[in-house]
Amino acid sequence: MKLAFVIPAYNEEALIGKCVESVLAEVKRSGRDVDVVVVNNNSTDRTREIAASFAGARVVDEPQKGLVSARDGGFRATTAELVANIDGDTIVPPGWIDTVFEEFDKDPKLVCLSGPYVYYDLNQGQRALVGMFYGLTTLIYWLNRYVLRVGSVVQGGNFVLKRDAWIRAGGFNREIKFYGEDTDVAVRLAKQGNVKFTHRLKMKTSGRRLAEEGIIRTGLTYTLNFFWVTFAGKPATHEHTDIRPGGR
Repeated sequence: MKLAFVIPAYNEEALIGKCVESVLAEVKRSGRDVDVVVVNNNSTDRTREIAASFAGARVVDEPQKGLVSARDGGFRATTAELVANIDGDTIVPPGWIDTVFEEFDKDPKLVCLSGPYVYYDLNQGQRALVGMFYGLTTLIYWLNRYVLRVGSVVQGGNFVLKRDAWIRAGGFNREIKFYGEDTDVAVRLAKQGNVKFTHRLKMKTSGRRLAEEGIIRTGLTYTLNFFWVTFAGKPATHEHTDIRPGGR
């Protein structure tokens, strides 16, 4: 199986370089043939220029604004059987690719793999609150997947899906702009095979949204949309605050 990274990016000039650099370093360390695609989603800063400066990464443009549209544009620009969906503010840790292939190799029915974030720029108290949130997330994962059988848990910005299964599931829903996109993936792919959430697959990322909006408020918003998408099929929240320069 070949792997492709899809990295949506809108006005990420401050962080996209670190993200792509970490991806390419992990690709080199793993020794695997990996496609790296940065999706420039109408950036008005130097995001495209910075991403294009890296040998080993290619940039595609997605004119329709929105996180899900960008993920879809990147998915369509690749042919790899496994598609890793991360974000422009993430940093891929060493061993991440090995974990992905180990998990897919040992479970032929696995169609999606995900794991939690590690917020590298939050203080100790903030990280403790996040830890409590992920404890609840793990309980919900076990409940939804093994008891209620209504879906699973996927962390947006840290998940890998199988191309053929995602095509069977209908692909990305571009009507979802931000909240609920990961739960939509979890619910629909759970009907195609196994969707696993594991703490083995950690991803480093910026906690800028949590710091800006507050951990409790952000956690409640994500939780609301998780249950709304799981049981109603659509997100409850349609607007979101863009905390990047030139936010849309």
